[in-house]
Amino acid sequence: MKTILLAACLLIPVLAKSQVKIARKQLFNADWVFLKDSTIQAEKPGYDDKSWRKLDLPHDWSIEDLPNQSTDRVIGPFSRESVGGTSTGYTVGGTGWYRKSFTLGNAEKNKQISIHFEGSYMETDVWLNGRHLGFHPNGYTPYSYDLTKYLLPTGQKNVLAVRVKNIGQNTRWYTGSGLYRHVWLNVIEPVHIAEAGLVITTPEVSEMASKVRVKVNISHANGSKFPLFVETTLLSPAGMQVKDIKTTATASSVGGQEITVAKPALWSPETPHLYQAKVVLISGKKRLDSLITSFGIRSIRFNAKEGFVLNGKRVLLKGGCVHHDNGPLGAVAIDRAEERKAELLKANGFNAVRSSHNPPSTSFLDACDRLGLLVIDEAFDMWQHPKKPQDYHRFFAEWWQRDLAAMIERDRNHPSVIMWSIGNEIFERADSSGLRITKNLVDEAHRLDPTRPVTEALCVFWQHPGKTWTDSDPAFALLDVGGYNYEWKNYESDHARHPNRVILGTETFASEALENWNMVEKHPYVIGDFVWTAMDYMGETAIGHTLSEPKSNKDKIPAVLPWPWYNAWCGDLDLIGFKKPQSYYRDVVWRNRAVTMAVHSGIPEGMKESVTNWGWPDEHQSWSWAAEEGKPMQVRVFSRSPLVRLELNGKLIGEQTIADSTITAVFTVPYQPGELKARSFDKGNESGSFSLKTAGKPSRLSIKADRSAIKADRNDLSYVAVEVVDDSGNVVAGPAVQVSFELRGNAELAGAGNANPTGPASFQRSYTSTFRGRCLAIVRPKGSKGSVVLKAAAPGLESAELRLEME
Repeated sequence: MKTILLAACLLIPVLAKSQVKIARKQLFNADWVFLKDSTIQAEKPGYDDKSWRKLDLPHDWSIEDLPNQSTDRVIGPFSRESVGGTSTGYTVGGTGWYRKSFTLGNAEKNKQISIHFEGSYMETDVWLNGRHLGFHPNGYTPYSYDLTKYLLPTGQKNVLAVRVKNIGQNTRWYTGSGLYRHVWLNVIEPVHIAEAGLVITTPEVSEMASKVRVKVNISHANGSKFPLFVETTLLSPAGMQVKDIKTTATASSVGGQEITVAKPALWSPETPHLYQAKVVLISGKKRLDSLITSFGIRSIRFNAKEGFVLNGKRVLLKGGCVHHDNGPLGAVAIDRAEERKAELLKANGFNAVRSSHNPPSTSFLDACDRLGLLVIDEAFDMWQHPKKPQDYHRFFAEWWQRDLAAMIERDRNHPSVIMWSIGNEIFERADSSGLRITKNLVDEAHRLDPTRPVTEALCVFWQHPGKTWTDSDPAFALLDVGGYNYEWKNYESDHARHPNRVILGTETFASEALENWNMVEKHPYVIGDFVWTAMDYMGETAIGHTLSEPKSNKDKIPAVLPWPWYNAWCGDLDLIGFKKPQSYYRDVVWRNRAVTMAVHSGIPEGMKESVTNWGWPDEHQSWSWAAEEGKPMQVRVFSRSPLVRLELNGKLIGEQTIADSTITAVFTVPYQPGELKARSFDKGNESGSFSLKTAGKPSRLSIKADRSAIKADRNDLSYVAVEVVDDSGNVVAGPAVQVSFELRGNAELAGAGNANPTGPASFQRSYTSTFRGRCLAIVRPKGSKGSVVLKAAAPGLESAELRLEME
């Protein structure tokens, strides 16, 4: 039996907020200037940039309103003429330039100074004072440059210039454009802890005691060699000192520090306990470098007999795939936006996420560490064969090793990361070249991090007529965990052929959630299910759509739809974070609710409904259908209890027994307003209920912030939901209503929008429309403390406002 034993005590990669001294790693986001222009060469320090726009990073120009707006061809950031078309949701790339001037003081003399980019999309060149520092072609991996030898003397102005190109057809989804993640300035001694140079593992983990092993890689930038000591102190989740150790360093590393932690607080999705490690680099009496880092103690192992085992207990992966965008903010990776994404996943039952199809931001992984969300960290969507003409395949042969190392070395200390993925639906995955690449990638991942398994997401050979599913066997044989995209029907037969294969549903359809989850619960060798997708995203327009069409039409539904669609519409959650019908269904599949229900919209006579594989029937959690008075409505009740009853206004409509093979009971109910209530029963006892009430006429706006007190920091946000409600506070999901926002105080409106997948509009104006009764405003502090008041108003409705505190 093939078994992988993995144990790791893990840390969060260093951020400025976790440093002992802010000067060591400084956030370099403020006071840049920007111009989108492909015709200029602005790398020289004397270039005149006075007319350029001032902005703070992170920044995504593809989410900004385009020039020459028109009602049908250019709306907000969307253009019918977009080169990316349906793939990018009709958004636009191009070439953008960023410049920043800065001056160093006496405190930086004789220091090693570098700049670190967390990510930029896509092809990026960097200059300092006219000197070309380098080129980086991957849109998602981090990279750094040493600035030291090109810096001007103390007190003189240095000019950093960055050109970012997002050109041609280079992606299958919305990527954003520009410096969309954080930028940092490192100011360190010539002898220092190397970038991503702390590696912490635990060779032994138990509830009684764990061994913590610390390896510190040391960089000698000036080539000097002298005696060094590394002092490591562990702090408990409560901040109490656990133990410390001091070790003599070799020329380049300290690899043997071991600390035993008695009765450790283990990290898991239910208890995401984080310790801290304080590591100090010392020469004589001088502290050369110091870091404080969070980490979690946990062990993992994977095999076909036990499944995925975390801290000695089997865990079933309730997973969802997500792209990296943040709805109305585009790809901008503000810390709070990334944290909210993780919060939404956890709140809706997910305990795992797959970063499709690229490494996520550090901020997102930090949030997963804090909240307890397991992560499959994915590197590539293509290798040497293209999926789009100008995509990363052009650079793969030269850059794969650097980019894989950039991901793993950055992320290997996150307790949330449990698995590396080396690719998704790779064209050449099973031919001779692909098998050679697979082996190289797997071997390199194991070298960089021997504590985690490697997977790859494989699909049927739709690109290779004549090949069958079993032709994937050579590729699966090279992987620690086999990733299956939409192939749950092959799980059992594949296990019969390969009993030691560990199987993971890396992509599945929401409509097959029950079938997939039954496999996970039934078979230990199936370790989890990851739906495509957990959240809606821009691009791949309408892959989750539903059509009403004549019954005479052939049963062939297009995979994507054109303008005005801009959104994939396949998520459990919509673009602004609210639950969609499939999420309520999944609540029952995952046993998080006893019962839910959905009401299908009326289908006109002579018409039929067609739903894509990624779609969902046109159902709603609503009992407000004024135009359907007296007409029969289809109501589906979902429950794992054997008996369900449906009531309307207190009267029994009917009851049904649900067979073990399903969780669905279907009722036909003549519509009349009131309260529709589903009850579930198990052994004669009521196990749960779910109600829908008819909304009255819209009377006012309701406004609610996810947090009413936030930090007076550019990296924080308040997400404010606005709903159209009746006198009783019920949401009125009627026609769109335009909502305008007025913001008073030291903050700005970072974005505003709704979830309508066919309503392209600006995300950056002070107004938006509701979709099914809801919209969202995102408030961003400008940096100083105080109160902010946000007012929402709409014609004919009572306005609403709330106060936010910037602390």
